[in-house]
Amino acid sequence: MEVATTVLNALGYSGQLLEEGALAHGVEEGASSQHFTAACAWLVSQLNEVSLLEERLTPTTGPADAESFQLEVSGLLSELHCPYPSLTTGAPTTRLNDSERCLQLLLFLGSELQAARLLRSRRHPRGQDRVPEDAGSSDSDAQTLGELQVLCQAVGMCKPTPGIPTAQLFTDLEDKIREAIAGLPGGTVGKPLLSKSLDPAQWEHLEQIQQAMCVEYECRRQMLISRLDVTVQSFHWSERAQHRGAAMGELYHPLRGSMCRQAGVTLAHLLSAREDLSVITRNTSRNVRERTACAINKILMGPVPDRGGRPGEMERPMATWEGRRSGGDRRNGGDRRQEKRRGGKGRKH
Repeated sequence: MEVATTVLNALGYSGQLLEEGALAHGVEEGASSQHFTAACAWLVSQLNEVSLLEERLTPTTGPADAESFQLEVSGLLSELHCPYPSLTTGAPTTRLNDSERCLQLLLFLGSELQAARLLRSRRHPRGQDRVPEDAGSSDSDAQTLGELQVLCQAVGMCKPTPGIPTAQLFTDLEDKIREAIAGLPGGTVGKPLLSKSLDPAQWEHLEQIQQAMCVEYECRRQMLISRLDVTVQSFHWSERAQHRGAAMGELYHPLRGSMCRQAGVTLAHLLSAREDLSVITRNTSRNVRERTACAINKILMGPVPDRGGRPGEMERPMATWEGRRSGGDRRNGGDRRQEKRRGGKGRKH
């Protein structure tokens, strides 16, 4: 009893099980004791913050919950690979009927928590990046925490505990992903497109390239969206479309609202890209058209008014001679000047 009390105090437990006589009474009742099950649940919650357990323990509210609590303990001990046969063998609903086994469970969970905290302090010293404590502290923290939760859920892990070091979280994620990939048939996951490791300077340069390409992409996309708006507006000019403008707007505005000019491609897409992404396929190839063909491609345009504009069918403009005709006076004036010159020379003789 004294060892269990010392361990609980060292771990920071301050529950009612530390009151005088409460520990002995709690281990005697076992899974039916609210104080004993609450202490076990607290140890597991603290252990989950540093080791990301899948199993959880729910404190009981009375003897009716004892059986479900023991089933949860059975799953937890299997996950922790408990080495005590007294806690892992026999019927799961009868393993905590003895006070010595209940005390042994407390000591085992306490030792696991101590070991996990010690390993974390050695691998991840203070000052290292951790998962945000509160999702509402800032927009970036909320986005980071949300993406981590989705990532953990996708690979079948529990939600990340706030405050856990990010290095440990990604190590656990990598192990989980490798385990999942190992169970897939060969060739399911192709080779990565980015096969070389980059140093921090190269990653910064790559991020600058990505940002420049996003700016260029947003400019081009905004131009295409503007062209689409102008094209749709031109459809409303006809008399027939004026009576159906509301119906056209109901169909177009939801689709138009889903179009944004921001680029959604990040460096994460580069890391997840496979080699097959670099294969360039023509949009008009038979394999592609089998997936992109639709009923609208079979609609033929009806007769449209001839707007002309073909140079081969245009008549050449007639040349004008007004400039030549108006230049007759200048020609006569030139003749008179030549006669004056000749006349002057004759008088000198």
